[in-house]
Amino acid sequence: MTINRIIKAEGLVKRYGELTVVDGVSFYVEEGEMFGFLGPNGAGKTTTMKMVQCVSPKTSGKLEVFGMDVSEHPREIKKDMGVVPQENNLDPDFTMYENLRNYSRYFDIPPKEADKRIEELLDFMQLQDKKHFMSESLSGGMKRRLVLARALLNNPRLIVLDEPTVGLDPQARHLIWDKLRSLKKRGVTIVLTTHYLDEAEKLCDRLVVMDYGKIVVEGEPVQIIKDHIGTGVVEVDNHPQIVECLQKSGSSYEIMGDIIVIYTNDPMHIADQLSMECSLDKITTRKATLEDVFLKLTGRKLRE
Repeated sequence: MTINRIIKAEGLVKRYGELTVVDGVSFYVEEGEMFGFLGPNGAGKTTTMKMVQCVSPKTSGKLEVFGMDVSEHPREIKKDMGVVPQENNLDPDFTMYENLRNYSRYFDIPPKEADKRIEELLDFMQLQDKKHFMSESLSGGMKRRLVLARALLNNPRLIVLDEPTVGLDPQARHLIWDKLRSLKKRGVTIVLTTHYLDEAEKLCDRLVVMDYGKIVVEGEPVQIIKDHIGTGVVEVDNHPQIVECLQKSGSSYEIMGDIIVIYTNDPMHIADQLSMECSLDKITTRKATLEDVFLKLTGRKLRE
């Protein structure tokens, strides 16, 4: 079976003067998959997405979307792409319906067809009963769903989302997750950036973690966790006598502030061993997550 690669990047570079923001990254996104870009602030993920969206020219390297070079065919690429920016950039002077209607004109969608699509999208996003409300009066969750509906007006083959659920409550987040899964089932290719590691772990078929402009890891979330962390994590309080005990036992550990973290494929065995050999009263065992991988690879230092 032939696999159609919607996005293909080879040695992609973006520089602003002497500053290299994206440093020779290579990746691909297959048709119909949900692909994630993770990384600390300033890692280069949003800049990479802007190059994919044909709004920021690449410095060098190769980048194709739908088999077309982004430098040579930006209009053709944008025609089949939907974009959800990080900020809700709705027109506050228009109602929900008017925001969608005016946006449809950018794609020369005939009025009758635009009305049909708008009604379908409002139903899909559970916004029908608020369609005549001014956009400024909507809740954060409604605004986010409206921005997603707007991105779907042109029936895109590819949707690019930058922090699609930032600032939303759990109910609104899960509703958007459900809508993204529904789009994926329809064959739409989805690329997203997010700081919510649980979101990426639940939604993405594959993902990359970027740091300092480079891709540091790529693959399926479950496999990435298994390769870099193991299946479980044991956490104990950071005390000098515990560190000494761990050193004697030969356990692999990492000190993170007031906590010592031990990555393992057998957390219960490690917990029992520590309890007997180190006389520990408080031991926490849990399943390893993508957040553990993220922090291990990119560190815990704040990035601005």
